[in-house]
Amino acid sequence: MSTDAPFGELLETALEAARRAGELLRTGRPADLGVAATKTSAVDVVTEMDLAAEKLIREVITGRRPDDAVLGEEGGTTEGSSGVRWIVDPLDGTVNYLYGLPSWAVSIAAQVDGRTVVGVVEAPLRGETYQAVLGGGSLVNGAPARCRPAPEFSRALVATGFGYLAERRAAQAAVVGRLLPRVRDVRRGGSAAIDLCDVGCGRLDAYYERGLQPWDWAAGELFAREAGALTGGRPGAPADGGLTVAASPGLFEPLQQLLEDLGAWHD
Repeated sequence: MSTDAPFGELLETALEAARRAGELLRTGRPADLGVAATKTSAVDVVTEMDLAAEKLIREVITGRRPDDAVLGEEGGTTEGSSGVRWIVDPLDGTVNYLYGLPSWAVSIAAQVDGRTVVGVVEAPLRGETYQAVLGGGSLVNGAPARCRPAPEFSRALVATGFGYLAERRAAQAAVVGRLLPRVRDVRRGGSAAIDLCDVGCGRLDAYYERGLQPWDWAAGELFAREAGALTGGRPGAPADGGLTVAASPGLFEPLQQLLEDLGAWHD
């Protein structure tokens, strides 16, 4: 995957912004933050770091490409005129970050005329950078990434996540309760971006979640797809806030249908 290829400038911009934001978050996190995780002051620190990371990402993007639009989790939408829109999650996995768990990441995607063409997920405490370009494959730390061959459904390792609202969590727990006896096991990592990349790297067979925002899945979904996984939402629909599914071909279809039957797309 060369930066001289199509979308190379977008990839370079995303890599720089994600690297710099990841370093800011890694070095700026107080060592005792996890000890104070239940305190309001600790949550405030995470919010401040989140905002600072997005500010840095926006500065990198606008410094290189001032006419692009930016949609960020914290800062909303900045309009542009170039046809390129950036979708930014400065800190995916904030609870993990708060508690000192390693599964948090910076997620940056670039869209051209509404189609995601570049995705970068930077996971500093994993020491890994995941990158993908539409039609150009996926790399993790510069090495090609591929999803796993589909196992038997009963041998699938499936990841998911849960929302913050009690009613949604209860509905999601009910779905997991009916899914769990049918698969090898279920994982809950706490970062949608990393879970999607883990599907692409062959560390998970599948991932699904209801209630994601575009910044949660845009970069990771492209990475999973370019690594050979199939992605979508409800049967016949793309991934969206109702449901996001990623899995190896052969596993994706039955999982997607089962999630439809279990009502994973509604609360």
